[in-house]
Amino acid sequence: MSSEQFVRGMLYLSLTVVGVPGNTAVILAFLLLLHQENRLLPADAIILHLASANLLVVGVRCLLETLASFRLANIFGDIGCKAVIFVYRTSRSLSIWLTFVLSAYQCLSIAPPGSCWASARALAAHYLGIVFFFLWLVNTCMSSAAILFSFGTKTNSTLIDYGINVKYCYVHFPSKVSKEANGAAQVGRDVVPMALMTLASLIILVFLYKHSQQVKGLRSSKSGGGSCGRSGGAEQRAAKAVVMLVSLYVVLYGVDNGLWVYTLTVRRTMSSSFISDLRIFFSSLYAALSPVMFITQYLIMSTMLTMCVSLWVV
Repeated sequence: MSSEQFVRGMLYLSLTVVGVPGNTAVILAFLLLLHQENRLLPADAIILHLASANLLVVGVRCLLETLASFRLANIFGDIGCKAVIFVYRTSRSLSIWLTFVLSAYQCLSIAPPGSCWASARALAAHYLGIVFFFLWLVNTCMSSAAILFSFGTKTNSTLIDYGINVKYCYVHFPSKVSKEANGAAQVGRDVVPMALMTLASLIILVFLYKHSQQVKGLRSSKSGGGSCGRSGGAEQRAAKAVVMLVSLYVVLYGVDNGLWVYTLTVRRTMSSSFISDLRIFFSSLYAALSPVMFITQYLIMSTMLTMCVSLWVV
């Protein structure tokens, strides 16, 4: 095994070791909460779906890349490549849009009661199931090109125009137009929710700043104002967690999309899959790290995980 292959395997292994247990823990925590209370809050349901999408990203792509890098198993034939790239692209785009839905809902959650934004929050919570179905449907359809254009890498294969080397698989577009159209669709699918969730996070930050200023004013004017600072603490922690999550997303997927745009400008596929490996690593890094942020920021999730561990030990 070459040193490059070993480093590649270790990088994907690190994502797998962190991402698979982390997302599994988040899913189990909310499933336990659902079992106990027979319902989930809208934000909890969004996080549950987000963790499921992230688990697919890390489990399907990173785990299989790890096994192939260390030559423990390799399913990257023509059918395997079509299946892996299709599931990876679908779950990756779902992760992006669900992060936007979470940030948008959290932005609506801090709206004052009785306002039109509070009514919009109630409407969004009522039709959340339809939102999930719509996102699954749209992202599945947009990722269907992977079934047509993905193939297993052939030994000593010649370079083909308008193709992308992703190490064990090869994405071959029949023309320059199809490659650029597919690339533009993927970039647009990522940039739109990125811009919207950034806007939602800015609104949350402005609200948190104004709220902190109000609390300082109350504390300076009233000796018993400490209770005001504690009010809404859970919502504020959730809002801060979402802002941190969006910040992580913008940084990692910004690098990912920058590399993707660079890949689209290359006429002939490169002999090395270094750029594609970097893209997959940065996009999967978000899926691996996001559950860590959820576990550390959400008190209820930490409580559920403690209960799970206690039941397992008993």
